[in-house]
Amino acid sequence: MTRTSRQEILFWLGILAGFFLLLYLLSPILLPFVAGGIVAYFLDPAAVWLTRWRWPRWLAALVILLLFGLFVTLLIALIVPLLRLQAVELLDRLPALFSQAQHWLDQGMAHAAKTLPAEEFKKLQGTISGSMGDVLAWAVRQVQRIVTSGLALANLLSLVVITPVVAFFLLRDWNRIIALCDSWLPRGHLATIREQAIQVDAMLGGYIRGQLLVCLGLGIFYAAALTATGLEFGLIVGILTGILAFIPYIGFASGFVLAIGLALLQFGWGMGVVWVLVIFAIGEVLESSFLSPKLVGERVRLHPVWVIFALLAFGSLFGFLGVLIALPAAAVTGVLVRFALSRYLASPLYRLPPPQTLTLDDQRDQHRDAAA
Repeated sequence: MTRTSRQEILFWLGILAGFFLLLYLLSPILLPFVAGGIVAYFLDPAAVWLTRWRWPRWLAALVILLLFGLFVTLLIALIVPLLRLQAVELLDRLPALFSQAQHWLDQGMAHAAKTLPAEEFKKLQGTISGSMGDVLAWAVRQVQRIVTSGLALANLLSLVVITPVVAFFLLRDWNRIIALCDSWLPRGHLATIREQAIQVDAMLGGYIRGQLLVCLGLGIFYAAALTATGLEFGLIVGILTGILAFIPYIGFASGFVLAIGLALLQFGWGMGVVWVLVIFAIGEVLESSFLSPKLVGERVRLHPVWVIFALLAFGSLFGFLGVLIALPAAAVTGVLVRFALSRYLASPLYRLPPPQTLTLDDQRDQHRDAAA
């Protein structure tokens, strides 16, 4: 490795380390800026389309953001009242649901006391008591943190106030920002970096836009179908399942467990549970066989396991901000890894022929030559 190559590697590693350090230090205030950047990135194709009709860029950005804000407001105005009614009813029913669950648990423990040896039953009882205590303590801590955290309220207010402003200026100046970043690229690697950036943009844009449509379709399907079966709080469960569908398999699993639990409490072991099973089976087939292949497609090349890992890892490190930047980081990492792998497969390090193995006769000839 030459001195120049070593300096380039150290330079880019330093840039990467500095970026993650700043991200960690400034994570409490970055949420509205990252959210504004995501909104601007998502709406940029519409702004480009309007500028082709000779709209000024600032006017296109303003109109698109106003329409986007109107759409979000109407969506909230339609859904929130229904969610509020079901949420209030759910809170009213919680004591009865807990009482019914406790009754089922007592029945199960009574059956276990009759069938299990005394020592095993005591272990089971201790395990269940400890687990329930841990879950309750965790829930209390989370509620206290949400209620007492002024930072959470400040983040919410900044998200509502600052995000539209950031989104407008980024959307207005998007082309100039891209041109400025392009002017900073090292001239010797300009074509390579541009090619990788185009791949990241295609992958990320295709995944986000496609997955949002998948979430919308699944949310409408689950909310309508679960409500039609008569499942109480089916609207909340359906919308939650659609939102969490952005994380592959996690949304389906969460919604399925929640819906089955509510169906068992409401219907018992009857046809209501069977209908919930049928709905989620249809939803899974709809997602895996139609929505995801048509709207996301294999061209995105973001493996579901990699998406889940990125979301959980960045969410654990940076909270909700990490969830927002997880997909861009996953897309960039995937493109860079594939680029590095292609360079490795084309390098002499990979194509170096294996050392030749000498036969016994060749070894004897070499010994004779050495002795002579």
